[in-house]
Amino acid sequence: MHALVTRGAPGLELVEIPEPETPPGHVKVRVLRAGICGTDLHIDGWDAWAQSAVTPGLTVGHEFCGEIVEVGDGVTDYAVGQLMSGEGHVVCGHCRNCRAGRRHLCIRTSNLGVQRDGCFAEYVVLPATNVWVHPGVTAASATAQQLDVFGIYDPFGNAVHTALKFPVVGEDVLVTGAGPIGLMAAMVARHAGARHIVVTDISEPRLELARSLGFRALDPREQEIREVQRELGMTEGFDVALEMSGSPAALVGIIENLNFGGRMAMLGLPSTPIELDFAKVVSHMLTIQGIYGREMYETWYAMAAMAQTGLDVSPVITDRFAFADWQAAFERARSGAAGKVILDFTEGA
Repeated sequence: MHALVTRGAPGLELVEIPEPETPPGHVKVRVLRAGICGTDLHIDGWDAWAQSAVTPGLTVGHEFCGEIVEVGDGVTDYAVGQLMSGEGHVVCGHCRNCRAGRRHLCIRTSNLGVQRDGCFAEYVVLPATNVWVHPGVTAASATAQQLDVFGIYDPFGNAVHTALKFPVVGEDVLVTGAGPIGLMAAMVARHAGARHIVVTDISEPRLELARSLGFRALDPREQEIREVQRELGMTEGFDVALEMSGSPAALVGIIENLNFGGRMAMLGLPSTPIELDFAKVVSHMLTIQGIYGREMYETWYAMAAMAQTGLDVSPVITDRFAFADWQAAFERARSGAAGKVILDFTEGA
């Protein structure tokens, strides 16, 4: 089969490798759609993080949907032909957090496309416990748009986990970072009943995409967040902030604009240490909560429920490429001007 692998140097390679076996307790999936993530760009660039985390020869990719084509021994809950999305965090099942039902906090988490072979291939194998089936639809009956959205349930889950970490009904929400996950988080907050939602970024194409989705969006280098608060009639600071960018400046700006008792859910991963005014964190009684991945599987149930009640995240998907055109897809994703970029595996390699 064709697979996109890292060779331990800048640049990925499309190669022929054997089709994977299906161990007991696992399923084999024919990949239909896959999303390109920032993690994949780090591996493609073979930066310091990738060198420390990834073994050369690994098949990359972790956002996908596909059709189950084989089930291993002992798998009774899933069947060939079902359409699914994959939870990319594989947990041990034995540590304290796993045994207590907090699998998203597993101390031995292995990540699809980082520590184990991922989904940028014609077939991928993963534990049956990591399968999320989409009921009532098959690979043959699903629309192209449905498959695109199912292919990004992993980052959609990140957005849901972040946006719903704190109650947002009637609250004023600041979202820093208008990438695909940031925009989906803003959409989730709106769907869940937030009052005012303000999105910040320094990329004008992404700000335009945010505006096209109905959000007040600004570049904080050109307009102060406090000015927008006044325009919206906000007499106090934001109640909830969703930090999705990893930018030190964004985090500092959040601290400056949160109300007393404000809460921040932080998904963006900084590349360098950040100096914060912790005196303000203390005196304003602020809460900062780190977010990593999705709660398994409470987040997935929330995602499905919101999709069933009208939340449509497909507008964040701006570009679609055939798997054979993966290089152009990566270039587009790296440009910073796109929303979510999708690879279509039904067009082959």
